[in-house]
Amino acid sequence: MATLIPALGACSFATTGERRLAERMEQKLDDDYLLWYDVPIGPKQTHPDFVVLHPRRGLLILETKDWKLETIQRATRQMWEIIPDGQLKVVINPLAQARHCAIQVVNALERDPQLVQPAGAHQGKLAFPWGHGVVFTRITRKQFESAGLGDAIEPHYVICQDEMEESADVEEFQQRLWNMFPYAFESVLSLPQLESALDRVRWIMFPEVRVQTQGALFDDSDVDAELPSIMRVMDLQQEQLARSLGDGHRVIHGVAGSGKTMILGYRAEYLAKAHTAAAKPILILCYNEPLAVKLASVMDAKGLADRVHARHFHKWCRDQLVAFGQTLPGAVSRDQYAEELVQRVIQGVDRKQIPSGQYQAVLIDEGHDFAPEWLRLVTQMVDPTTNSLLVLYDDAQSIYERSRSKQFSFKSVGIQAQGRTTILKINYRNTKQILQTASLIAKDLLTADDKDDDGIPLLKPISCGRDGEAPLIIRLPNLRAEATKIADLLNAAHQEGHAWGDMAVICRRYDEMDECAQALRRWQLPHQVRKGSGSFNPLENTIKVLTMHASKGLEFAVVALMGVGQMPAAGEDERDEARLFYVGATRATQRLVITASGDGGFWRRLG
Repeated sequence: MATLIPALGACSFATTGERRLAERMEQKLDDDYLLWYDVPIGPKQTHPDFVVLHPRRGLLILETKDWKLETIQRATRQMWEIIPDGQLKVVINPLAQARHCAIQVVNALERDPQLVQPAGAHQGKLAFPWGHGVVFTRITRKQFESAGLGDAIEPHYVICQDEMEESADVEEFQQRLWNMFPYAFESVLSLPQLESALDRVRWIMFPEVRVQTQGALFDDSDVDAELPSIMRVMDLQQEQLARSLGDGHRVIHGVAGSGKTMILGYRAEYLAKAHTAAAKPILILCYNEPLAVKLASVMDAKGLADRVHARHFHKWCRDQLVAFGQTLPGAVSRDQYAEELVQRVIQGVDRKQIPSGQYQAVLIDEGHDFAPEWLRLVTQMVDPTTNSLLVLYDDAQSIYERSRSKQFSFKSVGIQAQGRTTILKINYRNTKQILQTASLIAKDLLTADDKDDDGIPLLKPISCGRDGEAPLIIRLPNLRAEATKIADLLNAAHQEGHAWGDMAVICRRYDEMDECAQALRRWQLPHQVRKGSGSFNPLENTIKVLTMHASKGLEFAVVALMGVGQMPAAGEDERDEARLFYVGATRATQRLVITASGDGGFWRRLG
């Protein structure tokens, strides 16, 4: 069965014929076929009805017409005259419409040197076949021929109603699709190249599924811009889920590295692009300030900052109190100030001094960091006419005691997600070696514990099998030696080609961060230290020095974990510290360095 994106139940088909065709292609095409319905493609974001992609067969663009024969008054190779609703309309030949869309996509793909033929008579042309065609869902082949429509569209570019019905032969149906290719040739790409090419094709055709790396977003409108050598995209399961999210309350349970934040970013962008001038804003909330800053920067770079507000929870609470004339807490301790901020917003909403329903949609990242009363508050902020709420959750990364309640259920805080809950168990971020190392400490924590739709499952991550180098675990005499070694290794990584902004040093405590910052200054390496709520730019091209708590939701190609030899410290809960180690270690996508200068229990497990 082919993979349809969005999933069949999530597609908003314009006609019954489009639905029938989607069902037939999903049933009659093999597992390695990919189908997209009504998804904007290419730099110009054109909307073909269907895109069919096969790793060896090639790329096919289909236009679907639900016209009856009597709807068509006159047909030429250029224009067709139709009467769909009693009034005459002149439209472009549907085959020309499909070809126009296909050529735009092919032109975009041919900008990539890795997708074109490197030499010979067809140098610079796409290295795999492409084609286009039309499906008439309410005209049979006999009607097509008797009406002379073959004079306007060559018959092999057409699939008719009787050829796509459930009873139609599978092999004949597939052959009709591939008869639409004007030129038949074997792909000049090898099998490994084809697998890489699939990601590159998706990266170019579907900008919204790109996984952004350090630096500015790629500008598709700049024809002279050099395409990146490495193109990271959502996994197909992630893309299908992201495109299939519908209205209502939704919860996604996902392990670290399963792409939850990518799916949230896609959803926010999708909603923002459908945004009207009169629509309410979209709110992204998370507990972690660096993650909120990063999400805000991404939305700003996409030109969506006026429609999508990304905030960390306590800043949002403060903004609410200020916006609606409520009194801020007085001179109290930091923890008490944060607690009072929340309580004053809750009271303001209860008294109707702060309005509910302020946002077209609310999207909560790292929902496992939220106390139940926070979730109850935020749920009330969704406009009831849209009822659009998305909560991302991973209890294995729940590092704050407030969010772990045995009595907690989503229903109890107003989240109605029964039947609309998705579980993502595959970790795509980390290499197999990094995930194995993280599990050395957290394996007792990460025990699969299935719950019902409304419960909180504790998910054990499954590696996607991506191989990489083994994490480097180094024993050193003291913290200063750890910091010096880390500076040395990060400098070497930069010489190998890693950007400064793709590196992070993640520490358990502030004194370790101070020691690390001093070493980086001695080596004159550009860096930022994130402490408290001071200025911090996750997108700046500098090494980030931050705590394990602050690293949640972020990722870096190269990560150094410092101070692991002193975990857990005397009096600290080993299970809670294991969660922190797991969070820190799984921030690394390619290379993980662990330094240790104490005799804590974690060092003994790693050794």
